[in-house]
Amino acid sequence: MKRAWFVTGTDTGIGKSRVSVALLHTLRRMGHMAVGMKPVAAGAEQGSSGQWHNDDVIGLRAASDVAVPPELDNPYLLRQPVSPHIAAQREGVTLSVDLLCERFLQLQEHADAVVVEGAGGFCVPLTDTLTGADLAVALAQPVILVVGLRLGCLNHALLTQEAIAARGLRLAGWVANQVDPDLLEPEANLEFLQRRIAAPLLARWPWQPDAAPHTLSLELPADA
Repeated sequence: MKRAWFVTGTDTGIGKSRVSVALLHTLRRMGHMAVGMKPVAAGAEQGSSGQWHNDDVIGLRAASDVAVPPELDNPYLLRQPVSPHIAAQREGVTLSVDLLCERFLQLQEHADAVVVEGAGGFCVPLTDTLTGADLAVALAQPVILVVGLRLGCLNHALLTQEAIAARGLRLAGWVANQVDPDLLEPEANLEFLQRRIAAPLLARWPWQPDAAPHTLSLELPADA
């Protein structure tokens, strides 16, 4: 049976890539043939060979079981580290949700589990009219929400949960990732979110910026 999840977050820079890589490693340890996908990556560096690369994409590929053509696991690689709709406009690229869905289905032919890492927060703009939420709806897969524990995260988490539910998507689980080492009352924040988020807590990671993703404990959603 094919498995897939759409990993989204309360914001950018809150650990979606870390969660996606940890999820891939967990799947592999359980015997799944797993592959990661970053549909849209905004922010790339040019290597000595002249090729452009994105660190998130590199991490997903390293954690995947199978190597696939870049047009499958990262259809859009944009150079500027800005909102995808701006980066795409600057490069004269039109992001197509239909194409991303086609690439996702092709990826499923290579593996029995696909981890899709979204860009930015859930409603990040992909074009002037489409957002990351529209991509999640088109893919129609369960969602894993990464909550970056910092000041403001309660509001961001509740709003994101509402946005996911409003689109008829299932929240399969969430991860609490502390991104601010000086956050006051982290446990109180966590307890509040556990009461208010209607999905299982898959992991609670304290502030540990140097921890390798494959060493981090993460539970699979119950449907895995």
